[in-house]
Amino acid sequence: MPVRHSMSYLVKAIILGLAIAFIVTYFWPELAKREVATVEIHQTTPDVIKRPSGGPYSYALAVDKASPAVVNINTAKVVTVRPHPFFNDPVFRQFFGGPDDLITPRKHVETSLGSGVIMSDQGYIVTNHHVIQGADAIQVSLQDGRMVQAKVVGSDPETDIAVLKIDLKNLPVITLGHSDNLRVGDVVLAIGNPFGVGQTVTMGIVSATGRNKLGINTFENFIQTDAAINPGNSGGALIDADGNLVGINTAMFSRSGGYQGIGFAIPTSLAENVMEDVLKHGRPLRGWLGVEAQAITPQIAKALELDKTGGVVVVGVVRNGPAHRAGMQAGDIIVSIDGQKITEARQALLAISSRKPGDRVKLEVLRNGKKTMLETTAIERPPRAALTE
Repeated sequence: MPVRHSMSYLVKAIILGLAIAFIVTYFWPELAKREVATVEIHQTTPDVIKRPSGGPYSYALAVDKASPAVVNINTAKVVTVRPHPFFNDPVFRQFFGGPDDLITPRKHVETSLGSGVIMSDQGYIVTNHHVIQGADAIQVSLQDGRMVQAKVVGSDPETDIAVLKIDLKNLPVITLGHSDNLRVGDVVLAIGNPFGVGQTVTMGIVSATGRNKLGINTFENFIQTDAAINPGNSGGALIDADGNLVGINTAMFSRSGGYQGIGFAIPTSLAENVMEDVLKHGRPLRGWLGVEAQAITPQIAKALELDKTGGVVVVGVVRNGPAHRAGMQAGDIIVSIDGQKITEARQALLAISSRKPGDRVKLEVLRNGKKTMLETTAIERPPRAALTE
């Protein structure tokens, strides 16, 4: 009997369990599923995969936007060729004679080619100083076929920037980009007139920014690019992938005279500042104190018994210049200018030249191991004062 009751209870328990399982499965099926680990996969949508027509496959839109504002520049100057003094020697003429044209100075016309960029609808064009240097006549050719004579508004040999003016209506104008935001690897296009073959576009990337100490200009802050820059490209446009001007093509590095993949452009931030000064004052205005300085090498530091090589040592002071009147002496070490730490001579040059004539300049100087503060007023930088700040 007890066994029979036990079997009865067991059968009832099994039936109850099956009933409960059926009810749970029927009403709450998610509780019966086994938990499975999930993996999140990021996948782009078809709209993202599609590339715009002006993307990496073509920069035609950027060129269409910028190229009408890039002009060809033809210059001409009259050069006088004087004969060798040997032909004017009385002894030579006594024995050999010779026609008078051997001793008469002769004149001929030299021409050169370059490029430029129209910056405003008033007809102002930015190009390189070396493109128009010494020119007696300057002719500008637009992409639409118009040609006109240009006059020089102002020029700055120290940055190699010149500003021209033409009188035409309905001029195409370049759009300025932000050269200070350029990064190494950004795509850039160079537009100009290499070798006089006509307007040409080359493509590359930004290879470096802030290049200096090249010995090309006094003030250097070049964009380096591998976009082909050849003779005739000087003064032309370096644009970004959206067609905005970021630089003025200036120079190339070459051991053979041909393209080597290293070109340099003046950033628009610098070119624009020079242009504004030229339009306002007829020349760029830069501060000058009249000091010559050089970096402190380990050898100089040892000779001056210095613990550090920071700052620049003053090796010359212009008599009665602003620095001289402030009490600066040769052998002083300039540690900072207006609170900006100075570590090399070019940095000091840029810091002082960025001040306008009449600005007060504070100099932190180390003399005989003791720091002292000097204050003076900057004056206008003399032309081509390359050796002094």
